[in-house]
Amino acid sequence: MDARVIADEDRVPEFVAALGRGGAPSEGRAVQRILYVTSEMADYVKAGGLGDVSAALPRSLGQRYDVRVLIPGYRQVTSREEDIPVVARLPAAHGLPACELGRIDCPDGLTVYVILCPDLYDREGSPYGDESGADWADNDIRFGRLGLAAAQIAAGVPDLGWTPSLLHLNDWPSALGSAYVAWAGLQTPSVLTIHNLAYQGLFDPSRLPGLGVPDSAFGVEGVEFYGKLSFLKAGIVYASHVTTVSQTYAREITTPEFGCGLDGLLRKLDGEGRLTGILNGIDESWDPRTDRHLESPFDPNDLKGKKANADEVRREFGLAVSRGPLFAVVSRLVHQKGVDLTIESTESIVRQGGQVVVTGRGEERFERAMQKLAERYPAQVGVRIGFEEQRARRMFAGSDFLLMPSRFEPCGLSQMYAQRMGSLPIARQTGGLADTIKDGVTGFLFRDPSLGAMLSAIYRAVDAFGSRRKLNAMRRAAMSETYGWTRSAAGYCGVYDRALAGPSQ
Repeated sequence: MDARVIADEDRVPEFVAALGRGGAPSEGRAVQRILYVTSEMADYVKAGGLGDVSAALPRSLGQRYDVRVLIPGYRQVTSREEDIPVVARLPAAHGLPACELGRIDCPDGLTVYVILCPDLYDREGSPYGDESGADWADNDIRFGRLGLAAAQIAAGVPDLGWTPSLLHLNDWPSALGSAYVAWAGLQTPSVLTIHNLAYQGLFDPSRLPGLGVPDSAFGVEGVEFYGKLSFLKAGIVYASHVTTVSQTYAREITTPEFGCGLDGLLRKLDGEGRLTGILNGIDESWDPRTDRHLESPFDPNDLKGKKANADEVRREFGLAVSRGPLFAVVSRLVHQKGVDLTIESTESIVRQGGQVVVTGRGEERFERAMQKLAERYPAQVGVRIGFEEQRARRMFAGSDFLLMPSRFEPCGLSQMYAQRMGSLPIARQTGGLADTIKDGVTGFLFRDPSLGAMLSAIYRAVDAFGSRRKLNAMRRAAMSETYGWTRSAAGYCGVYDRALAGPSQ
């Protein structure tokens, strides 16, 4: 049985009734309506790169489409907005509670719909877990509610007066939206963007009834993944089109090495022309000429200001005055990011006269290891556990090199930020890093996720540092790279148009 088609008798009447029928878009309307569904948005709450993308991409797409954002009403959202007017009520279905839909009109004209359900979202912590980092036990309900809300809006909510032509879903938290649309027999197309395939949203099959998942959908051709329910697989199976956040990552995830057990399904999509890589962008605030958080402005034609920023970073991290190279780490401290390789390479960097500054949070073992390095080399290694964007900006502007030895990197934003600020990335040749760094021109790439390969790239960087002419030429080349959202938006426009045209196109 084709997993994208669920027989009438398998549909749950309560669920279909909850979706309703009303407010469908009128035919022939010139401007298509896009509902951008996300679990993060940097305007309010951000746990990773998805938050930045969700703040920038809908705004860039708004030049062509009527784009509106749907996000859960976390405490970070409701506490920032004094009064969020309620514009609709969405009914309950199975174990997914009823909720209200609020509306925020941003100063720049972007409309954000907020799912107001305090029992699910009004909590301290991140979008996904408590303050200790533990996942919320009811994340299936919390994000099943997000996907259901998207499907209910797609079905038409009369009080809303707006019905999307297409759903744009992001990662596992919203991925179930495409499945709900299919199970209800709706024709609304959907695009799912995979920002990181490693996070799939896996839950015990005992949770299926509460989510309204039809029994017939729980199989190898449907939402089942090694005996568990996979939100992300559901999104991949039922979406009209799947995108990833770089061209290289789109190719990589069709292989066993990077496919996280879904490579076969993704190869199938690729063969059908329904898998596309579109590189993320960065916003225009990453400009060393105008960034107010920097100690001194600078530009490609006048790089003197980099030294003032480097001196400020050294003071901030308590490092000794030095003429040697300054290496930065701005990263989640997790295995994916190759943090163990960074830790192992630090002693060699220090021996060559370099210094390392680190900011980030992650696995406790890596946090402890970084702090021990700072204790061992207090004048050469500085560590700040946690993340503050202003500090990160100063680190990008002040450092000579950015260490980014990721084992895999769907897109990566730090290497783009670094290049705009004249810091040359030293990175593994994978995913978006391969797509955004020109080896020996705007940074240094290495292939194998090994200490030897990383040290070889570091030695090349140190050699370049020894030649002011070569170093500044690379800095200028890096700063001249453009990673604006216009190009990314154009890629999504193509995908949207294909999805809206239907499967025959």
